Amino acid sequence: MGPFDYVIVGAGSAGCVLANRLTQNGRHRVLLLEAGGSDRRLRVQVPIGYGLSFHDPRLNWRLFTEPEAALAGRRGYWPRGKVLGGSSAINAMVYIRGQAADFERWRADGNPGWGWDDVLPYYRRMEGFDAPPDAHRGHDGPLRISDVSDQVHPLCASFLRAGAELGLPHNAGFNGVSTEGVGLYEITMHGGRRMSSARAYLHPALSRPNLVLRTQAQATRIEFDGTCAVALHYRHRDASHRVAVGRELILSAGAVHSPLLLQASGVGPAALLQSLGLPVLRDQPAVGRHLQDHLCIDHLYRARVPTLNQELRPWSGRVRAALRYLATRRGPLSLSVNQGGGFIRSMPGAAQPDLQLYFSPLSYTRAAPGQRALMSPDPFPGFLLSAQPCWPASRGHVQLRSADPDADPLIVPNSLSAPQDLDALVEGSRWLRRLAATPALAAVIERELEPGAQAQSQQELEDDIRQRASSVFHPVGSCRMGPDPRQAVVDARLRVHGLAGLRVIDASIFPHITSGNTNAPTMMVAERGADLVLADADGDRS
Repeated sequence: MGPFDYVIVGAGSAGCVLANRLTQNGRHRVLLLEAGGSDRRLRVQVPIGYGLSFHDPRLNWRLFTEPEAALAGRRGYWPRGKVLGGSSAINAMVYIRGQAADFERWRADGNPGWGWDDVLPYYRRMEGFDAPPDAHRGHDGPLRISDVSDQVHPLCASFLRAGAELGLPHNAGFNGVSTEGVGLYEITMHGGRRMSSARAYLHPALSRPNLVLRTQAQATRIEFDGTCAVALHYRHRDASHRVAVGRELILSAGAVHSPLLLQASGVGPAALLQSLGLPVLRDQPAVGRHLQDHLCIDHLYRARVPTLNQELRPWSGRVRAALRYLATRRGPLSLSVNQGGGFIRSMPGAAQPDLQLYFSPLSYTRAAPGQRALMSPDPFPGFLLSAQPCWPASRGHVQLRSADPDADPLIVPNSLSAPQDLDALVEGSRWLRRLAATPALAAVIERELEPGAQAQSQQELEDDIRQRASSVFHPVGSCRMGPDPRQAVVDARLRVHGLAGLRVIDASIFPHITSGNTNAPTMMVAERGADLVLADADGDRS
């Protein structure tokens, strides 16, 4: 099969964007490989179906971390999309660009072209926001984004009033001038259907003769001629294949699988590769290192008033919700359960908002481990308040467990290894308590179920965090961008340091995690990355 100018590994959040943009001018032939299968499944297309895809092996890599001593020896569950659209096909759809300060930090770390003024045009290019036009948002892009404020559960109004009673500003749009304040989240949904990167970018491009898609294709090794990537080896239907690369091989397999493929190909920390019996093509200490993620703490409340639990728990409620969805493409099945939230300053004098909040008018405490029972919530009225520090200082790593390409990866997040991360989560817990104590929420709360009224002291809140805090599935940074080849994997043009014909374009290149949900920034990276690839093909390095 071939020849192909570009071979892209991974048809996820970034890979689908690249496949569209690199074939748009008709001059380049592109092969897109995806380890998973089709996204034409009900639980992918219906927004609330992500609760069912959360542990579905047909759609999900279902990864686990190593046991973490700082989290009471627990293993974290890391769902990662194994399907067209990648994690954008199984996530909770919250659309957050991040703060301008996030990208100014990227630029200040020696990455020209990645400051806020540089990336804003790419956000606007990709957005198809369904609100009236303004100077801050894009409205004609392929990624349709919906304001669902007229559909959220009525209990969201109590959350917004609670924020106002604490003096927090109301924010009508977290992707406008500022992220600060509390409000309702926009989601990547259109017409009642999930708007994944596959729906937005890939499906419209599949009719192009210069784009070839191969699903159920697992990349196994990059072949080099000296230090130039010349071919990719992969498995498809139990057979091994090799495809030659004409111009560039682009890894878009995500923060776990992109570094693993580099390591399997002899690019990574030399000591690790030698310990696994793998040849060392290039000693790259940063491959798989600098792994970052957001850790979140939930507080669960039993309510005095009905929540989404009463709509989705009984069969009669599910039937009504399904009939409404089929007739109107509206209602709870067309939404995320992460409906309200915001960005606040955890302490007076903080330079910018450093804590993200979530409000979910639903609870599912009786779900089995690794499950999200969004369509079978608790039998009592309940809701969740959650807090997530924006910029954790802890750094982990991901690496091959053995030379066997089918072995599960070794994921070590090192959660709470930086002491300030635990302090930030405790402050987040205290903010949730402040919200719950406002007249607006106190009026609808019967009692706090978790952590419970007995947890009050610093030590008790720390213990609760160690027992219950969990990832919100935002892994980034394992092939980080930067000018120093000993500390970074790719340069500012996303080319792998010291190697030719090879780039990484996905969430793994983030030098620092962005302050909110990471799916939108990942797609932005792919939009800008596509321009860098095309500019280099044309000899334009400006």
